[in-house]
Amino acid sequence: MAAVVCVLSAGAGCFVGYKHYTEHYTAADTALGEEHEVKYPAADALQLTQDALRGDGILFEEQPDNSIVTIWRPADINGPTRWFPLIIDQTPRYRYEIQVVPESSHRSKIIVNVRTEGIPDEQLASYKASNRFALFKEVDELASRFPPKSGLPSSGGVNFTLLPNEDLKALARRVSGNPENWHQIAADNGLKSATDVTPFENIWVRNSLLKQAPPP
Repeated sequence: MAAVVCVLSAGAGCFVGYKHYTEHYTAADTALGEEHEVKYPAADALQLTQDALRGDGILFEEQPDNSIVTIWRPADINGPTRWFPLIIDQTPRYRYEIQVVPESSHRSKIIVNVRTEGIPDEQLASYKASNRFALFKEVDELASRFPPKSGLPSSGGVNFTLLPNEDLKALARRVSGNPENWHQIAADNGLKSATDVTPFENIWVRNSLLKQAPPP
């Protein structure tokens, strides 16, 4: 009887262990989301992201909601955990699911999630888009070489670059003499608040708000 109990216990332990790995390696798993902010409208940020993917030869599909899903790619699993997917007949693979979220009329955020199958947890970080093919760096390089057309007005005002640690109130005080003019400046630039800005961002200010030149 003791021998039978030992055998059954050992078998149960093996089954439980195998079941654990089977669930881990067959279930699709979203891992390690990343975000990157760009100073362009969502449509331009989406185009830059697509161009960066094409430049790396990564195939993708654009979804009806304007998100991007790349085609599944085989993973290059290394190390002693490689044999687990083979036991359960699971080919390790990964893909990227990308969304561009507008934050204002001329700024948006690129969000990238990694979806994996059959990739061990300790190797997931190496499949982040920023590690795998430097997606965000390539987006920034494309933007610097081929910047999308500015969404700011081209006439009737002046473009100012924010100084370090300067918000819209400080900018309004500097260029118009009245910090309360930040409300109109925010409305003209599609911004939500006085602090809804990034360092060195270009802000358009209409001529009617600018300080009048002193009389000769």
